[in-house]
Amino acid sequence: MMNLKKTIPLICAALSFFMITSCQKEQIVQKPNVLLICVDDLRPELKSFGAKYISSPNIDALAEKGIKFQKHFVNAPSCGPSRYTLLTGQYGHYGNNALFLRAKKIKNGKEETKQSMPEWFKAHGYTTVSVGKVSHHPGGRGGKNWNDSTKIEMPNAWDRHLMPVAEWQHPRGMMHGLANGEIRVTRGGMDVFQTVEGNDNIYPDGAIADEALKQLRELASNNEKPYFLAVGIIKPHLPFGAPKTYYDRYDGVDLPEIKHPQKPKGRTTWHGSGEFMKYNRWGKNPNKDVDFANDVRRHYAACVSYADAQVGKVLAELKRTGADKNTIVVLWGDHGWHLGEHSVWGKHSLFEESLHSPLIIHYPGMEQSGSNTDAVVETLDLFPTLCDLTGIDKPNYIQGESLKDILVNPNTDGHTAIAYTNKASTIRTETHRMTLHKDGYVELYDHTTEEKETKNIAEEYPELVEELKVKLRSRLNLK
Repeated sequence: MMNLKKTIPLICAALSFFMITSCQKEQIVQKPNVLLICVDDLRPELKSFGAKYISSPNIDALAEKGIKFQKHFVNAPSCGPSRYTLLTGQYGHYGNNALFLRAKKIKNGKEETKQSMPEWFKAHGYTTVSVGKVSHHPGGRGGKNWNDSTKIEMPNAWDRHLMPVAEWQHPRGMMHGLANGEIRVTRGGMDVFQTVEGNDNIYPDGAIADEALKQLRELASNNEKPYFLAVGIIKPHLPFGAPKTYYDRYDGVDLPEIKHPQKPKGRTTWHGSGEFMKYNRWGKNPNKDVDFANDVRRHYAACVSYADAQVGKVLAELKRTGADKNTIVVLWGDHGWHLGEHSVWGKHSLFEESLHSPLIIHYPGMEQSGSNTDAVVETLDLFPTLCDLTGIDKPNYIQGESLKDILVNPNTDGHTAIAYTNKASTIRTETHRMTLHKDGYVELYDHTTEEKETKNIAEEYPELVEELKVKLRSRLNLK
C-alpha cells in the first residue's frame, strides 16, 4: 500500500520543479528576438519617406507597423565604418577596414575587451546569426576572395556567419556581381548597370534571401533561446543590376528633378564620383547627359524595388513561423547615395545625401505604429535601443543614446548626429549642418532655408560655428 505521507511531498516537489522549469523556459521564449535588416546604399527615397515614384511596398508595409525615423543619419558615408558604428556602438576608424583593424587589435591583445553588439547579445543568451552583408565583407571573412576563415572580421560575434555564393563563386564575386554569375574583375570591364530577364535568383540577393528564410525556419524551430538574426541585402550597391521586371516598373515614370545638381562653389567634401565613374559607362557622363542620368536613376530605383522584394520575403517568413509576435524588427540603410545632387554620383561625401538613410523600428505591442518622428538620431543609437527593448543591460562603453523614449512618444526630441571621413567631420542639428575640415576650414549650412547645403554661411555666424565645434570635438575626442 502506498505511503501517502511520503508520496505526497515527492509529488509536490516534482510538480514544483516542473512548474519552475516550465516558467524558466517560458521566460526564455518570451524574451524578444531581434531581426536586423541592413540594406546597402539605400537612400531614404521610399514612399514611406515621402518619395512618390519609388515602388517599395514591403518596406512601406513595415513602416506602417513601426516608427519611421525621418532624420536618421549614419556616422560615416562608407560601408565599412558605418557598419562599425552599428555593430560596436562606438565611433571608429573611417576606412572600410575598420572592423578588421579592431579584430587585429583584439588578436594582438591591444584592444580592451569591448563586446560588439552581436557578442553582447550572445553573452545574454541569444543565438546570433548573420546572413549576407552585415559587416563590410559579406560573410565576414578576409583574404583575396573574402572567404579566408583565418581572417575573421568580427571575432566571437556570430554563432553562424553565412554568405551563400551560388554561381558567383565567392563572397567578393557576390558583392560586385551582375546577373547569372558575372563577377567584377575590373570596374572598367563591368557595366555600371544592366537589366536581364529572369527571376530574383539571377542576381546575388536572391540567394541571400533564400538563406535568410532557411535560418528563420531553423531559429523558429528551436524556441528555447531567443535569436538575433542580421540579414544584409547588397542592392542597390553598384553595379546597378536587377531582374527586368523591376526595371519595367519605372518605364515611362516621370522622375523628380535632381535638387541642386551643380558642382558646389568653394571648398567642400565634394569628390569626382570615382567609384561610379570607373565602371563602363559607354562614354557617357550623367552630369552632362540628362537621358543617361535618368537611366542611371531608373536602374537605381529598380535595384531598390528588387531589394524591397527580398525584404518582403524575409518579413513574410518571419510571420509564417509565428515569431513575428515576439520579434523586434529594424530596417537600416548603411548610408545614403547621391544621384546627381551636388554633381556627385555615389557616397563618401559629408553632404546630407551621403549621410541621410532610412531607419524603421517595429516591436510587438508598440502604441505608435505607423508614426513618423523628425527627431535627429544616428546609427550609434541602435545598440542601446535594442538593449532597452529586449530588457538586457547596456554596456557602459557604448556611445549612442537609446531611442526608446522616441519610440514611445515620436514627438520626443532627438540629439545631434556626428559623422566623419579621413579628411573632415560633421555635426547635424535640427536646423544646421557644420563640417569641420582637419585644417580648420569650416562649412556651415542652414537647413531651414531653400539653399540648404549649397550656401556656406560659416563667416556670418561665428558664434554658432564655435558652439558646434565644441560639441563636435567633445563627441569625437578631438583636440
